[in-house]
Amino acid sequence: MQGKENYFPELKNSNWVCDLAFGVDILTHLNELNVNLQGKNVFVHKLYSCLTAFKAKLVLFSKQIKDKVFAHFPILKYSQVSPEQREKYSKILSDLHGEFSHQFYDFQKTEKTLELVSCPLSLDYKKAPQELQLELIDIQCDSTLKEKNNSEKQDEFYASMSETKFPNIRKVAQKIFVLFSYTCVCKQTFSLLNYNKSRYRSQLTDEHLSSILWISTTRMTLDFDAIVKKGDQLHCSH
Repeated sequence: MQGKENYFPELKNSNWVCDLAFGVDILTHLNELNVNLQGKNVFVHKLYSCLTAFKAKLVLFSKQIKDKVFAHFPILKYSQVSPEQREKYSKILSDLHGEFSHQFYDFQKTEKTLELVSCPLSLDYKKAPQELQLELIDIQCDSTLKEKNNSEKQDEFYASMSETKFPNIRKVAQKIFVLFSYTCVCKQTFSLLNYNKSRYRSQLTDEHLSSILWISTTRMTLDFDAIVKKGDQLHCSH
């Protein structure tokens, strides 16, 4: 930054430089959280675990900065941080933690349910709702389900469960999986709609557009060989 003080007099102010460094570091952490909360098929229990982890990090950051430890603030650690500034930054982080706790307070009401859906094999079934206890015991003692839980995505894991044997826990999981998932689907569908229905494809009918959107947004993999075999006429030469 040498030679730029004449253009930016703020750079001569050590307090301002420290504030800038602190802002860069904390925004980096916030950006990482933002990235982790985005994406397709990220369910609410995963989002909540990311938020819970970030709140714990804020508590750690606040204490460490007060103790003059800048391990997780790589830009700030090269600045001359006064005791007053450390106290200010510690309070900012503490206030940020309080704001996160306030904004996402409602999630605490469903925390046990989120834990149940995300970790059905490790949850203490004695602490689960009575209507789920027997099903949890069956799940935790089923070696096949244990293997599926390790190899499949969680929504696929619950979809593979028998509806007759695990009706209650499947319903609970379905309620959790649909939370917020429609928002991502709607955004994706609207983006695909704008992309496909352009002036270069003016002859595209509503029926064709509907089919394109279905194919573009589905997670299912088509078995073309099976579809072809079901056809009335199969011409291999074609």
